[in-house]
Parts: sequence; structure tokens; C-alpha cells
Amino acid sequence: MKNTIDFEEISDGNQFENLVADYFRVTKEAKNIVDVDVKPPSEGSDGGRDILVTFRLNDSIISFERRWVVQCKFWESSVSLSELSSVNIPTLVHQHSAHGYLLVCKRNVTSNLTKMFEDLERNCSMRYRYVIWNGDAFLTQLYVLPPRPLIQRYFPKYHEFVESQERRVK
Repeated sequence: MKNTIDFEEISDGNQFENLVADYFRVTKEAKNIVDVDVKPPSEGSDGGRDILVTFRLNDSIISFERRWVVQCKFWESSVSLSELSSVNIPTLVHQHSAHGYLLVCKRNVTSNLTKMFEDLERNCSMRYRYVIWNGDAFLTQLYVLPPRPLIQRYFPKYHEFVESQERRVK
């Protein structure tokens, strides 16, 4: 049993992508979002897009959409600038009529990649957003949004620990 959520329970990059896609699907109930549309990748080269997420929101005055291009990297090492150098991220965001680009990583990113995202955000005339969730940031999202089916499916050892703790309390 594990007393924390641990990415070591995820077997490969495809399962990690499915976890990220499922995370966005369950945000609908937890965050009072009107609707969430998650388009997973197709087979073959993804061109820098693993998932396309569209949130439909209502601020009590109007309904509106926010769309994100999401790229997942399930690597043991830090993701570097060279791994994304073949992707023109602003063009990709524009092609999908998105509002931003989210990079979700198992571990971390290099300082050069962080700087590139900061520069893109600061200098973007289209007001696109460029966000990185390293492994710790994504784990925090999973703890903040504790969807039991998601935890049960992807983190069975942690789920078993939580269940044992709940049984002890009863």
C-alpha cells in the first residue's frame, strides 16, 4: 500500500495521457463547469497535441468556452527545450482555436524550457497562455480534486491505503 499518489503506479505514457484526459473529464463536477469536451489523440505522431480540452463555462452573465492544447510527457528525466523544438507552439494553439498550451510532465522541465514558456506568455500578442504542470503540480491537482474513481483506476495502491484508513476510522 502507498500512502501517497505516486506516478510509479502508471505503466506508460499512454496510461499517463489517459489519466490527464480523465482528470479533465472529472473536473466538470468538481469545479461547476457546464461541460468539458476532451478529444484524445489519434494514433501516430501527435504534432505536439496529445489532448484537446474545451471547457464550457457560465459566469452567471454569459456562457463562454476555453480551449487548451495539452501535451503530456511521461519521462523519467526533465523535459528540455530540444524535445519541443520541432513544435511551433503558438501556431499549434492558433490551429486549434485554443486559448493556451498546457504541458503536463511526470517529472520536471529544464530552466530553458521554463524560460521559453515565460517568454511566450509575456510576448504573445494574441494573449495565449502557456502553462507547465510538472509532476508535483499535477499531483497537487489530483489531491485537490479527489475523484475516487480516478484514484481507484490509476492509483490502486494508494486507493487501497485510503480505503484501509477509512475502515479503521469506522
